Amino acid sequence: MTAEQRRETILHAALPLVAERGAAVTTAQIARAAGIGEATIFRVFDDKDAVLDACVAAAMDPTHVLQQLRSISLEQPLVDRLVDAVDALDAHLNRMGAVIAALHASGNPNRRSGRGATDPAQLRQRSAGRDASQAATRQAILELIEPEQPQLRLPAHTLTDLFLGMFFGRSRNLHQHPEIDTHQLVDLFLHGAYSTSKAV
Repeated sequence: MTAEQRRETILHAALPLVAERGAAVTTAQIARAAGIGEATIFRVFDDKDAVLDACVAAAMDPTHVLQQLRSISLEQPLVDRLVDAVDALDAHLNRMGAVIAALHASGNPNRRSGRGATDPAQLRQRSAGRDASQAATRQAILELIEPEQPQLRLPAHTLTDLFLGMFFGRSRNLHQHPEIDTHQLVDLFLHGAYSTSKAV
């Protein structure tokens, strides 16, 4: 096993443990979950804090969710494509939120956010990374909507922005309406508020 493979194995085992226990997780617990000796962790990471830093970075890494978005079949109806997209984005944001919240709750805030936070170069790099991630996510959603352009009332890029705006704001707006599921929300976005029997 290469060092990179060992690192990935450790992170795969550590992420759910960090999401559950925060900084209280031990390297012994991570090693057991990964099926390796504890000493193996320290051949890849300097210390436990380095493992926690890597877990935060992995949770925030958009690579996996972008792969999921790009793998959604364009043969599906648009409503199903967008439901799959929301499910993928939800899983990514929930994983990221769980890791960061668990670290804060355990009294060990994300060191990555504090380390060098006042360094203008690092701030620019992080901002550029966020911008690139958001742009890639937008492009992936646009590619799901764009094939339907001849039937759409608005340009696909406009609908993409509206859809993402609704998606990112929905937990705040719909927390009092748990009966509204993702499929209903996407259907509402695509077809409006009128019932099918109502004349527009």
